[in-house]
Amino acid sequence: MYLAQLNISNFRKLQKAELSFQPGLNILVGANNVGKTAVVDALRALLAGHDEPYPRLDVGDVHHPKGGKPVGDIVFQYIFRGLDEDDEADFLAALKPVAAGNLEAHITIRYTDADKTGRLRAKRWCGDHEDVGLTTDMMENLRGVYLPPLRDASQSLRPSRTSQLSRLFQLLTDDAGRDGINAALKTLDDELKKHQPIVNTHMEITSRHGSMLGPQLAQALEMGLSGSDFQRLASRLSLLVDAFEIEQNGLGFNNLIFMAVVLSELAKNPEASYRGLIVEEPEAHLHPQLQAILLSYLETIKAVEGENPVQLFVTSHSPNFASIADLDSLTCLVDTGVTVETFFPRTIVFDKGKREKLERYLDVTRAELFFARRVIFVEGAAELMLVSVLAEKAGYKLREHGVSLICVEGLNFDSFLPLFGDNALKIPVAVITDADPVDEPADGSEPQALYPALGDVVKVSDNTAKMKGRADTFVKVFHGLKTLEYDLALHADNRTAMLKTLCELHPKIADTVQAAVDAAPDDATKARALFTGMFERKQNNVQKGRFGQALAQVLSDDAACKVPDYIRDAIAHACQLAPAQS
Repeated sequence: MYLAQLNISNFRKLQKAELSFQPGLNILVGANNVGKTAVVDALRALLAGHDEPYPRLDVGDVHHPKGGKPVGDIVFQYIFRGLDEDDEADFLAALKPVAAGNLEAHITIRYTDADKTGRLRAKRWCGDHEDVGLTTDMMENLRGVYLPPLRDASQSLRPSRTSQLSRLFQLLTDDAGRDGINAALKTLDDELKKHQPIVNTHMEITSRHGSMLGPQLAQALEMGLSGSDFQRLASRLSLLVDAFEIEQNGLGFNNLIFMAVVLSELAKNPEASYRGLIVEEPEAHLHPQLQAILLSYLETIKAVEGENPVQLFVTSHSPNFASIADLDSLTCLVDTGVTVETFFPRTIVFDKGKREKLERYLDVTRAELFFARRVIFVEGAAELMLVSVLAEKAGYKLREHGVSLICVEGLNFDSFLPLFGDNALKIPVAVITDADPVDEPADGSEPQALYPALGDVVKVSDNTAKMKGRADTFVKVFHGLKTLEYDLALHADNRTAMLKTLCELHPKIADTVQAAVDAAPDDATKARALFTGMFERKQNNVQKGRFGQALAQVLSDDAACKVPDYIRDAIAHACQLAPAQS
């Protein structure tokens, strides 16, 4: 049995959200203040209650449309699937038939009727009818544990009657084990009482106590182990870590230890029909290597045999965590500027081999796209260095507009673009690519590279045409006449900056190229001389990435610059497009 769907209405930033989950691990990613904690509190509204009270909501939690007043009640609807016969019996009143003869359990919570302090009253029911209330037995069959952000794991691991360690200890002990521990404790207690320091201390206290109260009022005193039976021992158990007390251990490792204890207790608990673990920001105290190790383990939870299944919900705003997660486990929350929308990468259909390529390319930098509000994709290192500087020359600071600049390392746009657009992540996306035009002679001979002039109309390469075919309301593809370096070189100011950069990197090549540029009669010929002199030499071509980095520095040092129109248009689209309403 697992939670397959959660529908949220009128709760904080989420006017209407439909979230689908899978058995095992589910990771909610998104920028700050996008609604991840709202989803967590919606989960806790049903799954809390064992270790902590249910979240209390008030009128301030009702969704406020921008520029409007709150409308309607807060409603959470939970749909459970994968029920076995025992689950169906436990949730009989919540069952609804679906296709193929299967049954789902539907539970709804509505928050309404604020009292004088503004607190909302929660009403929980089953199925479609509000008069069929959620019973205490059903609530006890829904076992959930919540680990908040910046949690004090050492506090949670300290000895107490209700600690997770105490619960796990009791779950893993049968009657024979209890009897054995009780016998061992009694034997130990009896032996300790024979030692002289304990005898002397006991006599001193007893004598003083008797003198103080007299024979009629004095109580019978015994000195020994305080945890002299199984139940008391369970509440006094603690963990040592490398011979240190748990409080002396690091926060990150304590959090991992606590998760191990909680997961063990959930997986071994035979009394609940459903078991869930909700973890906010597991990256809070973990360095990247430990994040990767933790995520790798969490992804295997559903595969462990001989244990009860545990469904995990993890929220994160770490691109490191998102980059190493399986795409199927991700749920993205995106603020489009109009509303918060949900997106599930597992629902996207990729061309053959493109999903696998995307997963290989999703490093920490590129995983930023799951948290971005706007994206510009570029081909390579040179564009990555230059576009940000060109944006500032055009009057835009990409970071101030929330734009993530992401390099796809070549023509791998088709692995990334399925994540965006009218049917996916609805945020402005600009693709900056090369036109790469060629002259295809009618006689069928080898195509020749073109070096067009400003104002020419070119036929783009097949790859660029394919990218343009993916354009829609949100995704736009921008290209110039040839490549970024050539398009820059068509303008005199840019040639000056480019030749200065070349002189710093390769003085001898710069002398040759400078002479060729000076001898050329027009902008197109000068651009060709500059471009071929650097990047189409028979040997020792100038490295585009290194040149782009150096040129970016020259342009940043207030060199005169003319931003090509297609670059300006791409930046304007990413920075200024108002998302269409869904």
